Amino acid sequence: MTTSNQAWPSWPVYGLVDDIVPIMLRCAADQEPFALATVVKVVGSSPRRMGSEMLITARGEVYGYVSGGCIEAAVAEEARQCLNDRLPRMLVYGEGSPHIDIQLTCGGRIEVFVRCVEAGSQWLSCLAAARAGRYALEVSTNLRTGEMVVVGEDWPASIGYRCRYTPPTRLVLIGGDPVTLATAMLASHMGMEVVLWRHHGPAELPHQVSVSTYLAGSLYEGLGSLKIDEFTAVYCLTHDLHLDVLALEQALPSSAFCVGVLGSRSKREARAQALQAHGVSRLSLSRLRSPAGIAIEAKTPHEIALSILAEVVSLSRSEAHGLFDQETSEPMRLAV
Repeated sequence: MTTSNQAWPSWPVYGLVDDIVPIMLRCAADQEPFALATVVKVVGSSPRRMGSEMLITARGEVYGYVSGGCIEAAVAEEARQCLNDRLPRMLVYGEGSPHIDIQLTCGGRIEVFVRCVEAGSQWLSCLAAARAGRYALEVSTNLRTGEMVVVGEDWPASIGYRCRYTPPTRLVLIGGDPVTLATAMLASHMGMEVVLWRHHGPAELPHQVSVSTYLAGSLYEGLGSLKIDEFTAVYCLTHDLHLDVLALEQALPSSAFCVGVLGSRSKREARAQALQAHGVSRLSLSRLRSPAGIAIEAKTPHEIALSILAEVVSLSRSEAHGLFDQETSEPMRLAV
């Protein structure tokens, strides 16, 4: 969303961008510098957690947000000045802030660090490689100079402010019923990387559904080609015990952070016995979310999709998807 030479928007559409990494990489590809604003300290209550980020391009585009709308316009203006003078700045809002005209409705205090990022920065190239390879990357920011570097294995925990950028959640859906379609549509809208696999399915998806990858081959080909990683969730929505077992016997021992299956509680025992007969250990079997989704009395396809995605989001809040505070080195969820 562009704000340059325009009044600040009445609606915070910039805050609908959850993942600003693609914007960073686009700017790098276009050789366009940008300013990055990061919440580096929170005292008391705040609508956004430490690590929340907002990106402001040289053209005045704004993506992401750092508060509930109280300070975004002021931060964007500071970011534009930062792009002009290339000087980093620490902004303080709330209790003890010099900006007495800007009030935080939550009553807390937040500190936002703003720095200019040059398009040729080495850490951006590393971030692009991390996205392509679907692995996490830790980046340390010097809060005096604004310099950002990739954190190495021997990097002292006390140096710099450390953020861990992770790939988007990949959701593998196996099935072809209305629940599958509703889940794929909602997950895509949420920014997840959706892979839909329908066993011997039609050549094309319905025009209402857009996913990252659609597979219509036989499940006997195996899930190995999907390269399931720790940022992947797998859900079987086939309503077919045989196909469920075929997929789950591969998904359960994998690195997927979440594996679920659609079906009634009455079928759980039969499914468990079949999986054990195929060599799935009790430990792997204990990971299975059955029935899929959190309990919200869901009935319609969209309601069931909502319950499944709520479960995925809840389980994704793990140490593997986090932000590291430079003082405690304790992991926290990175929200961008």
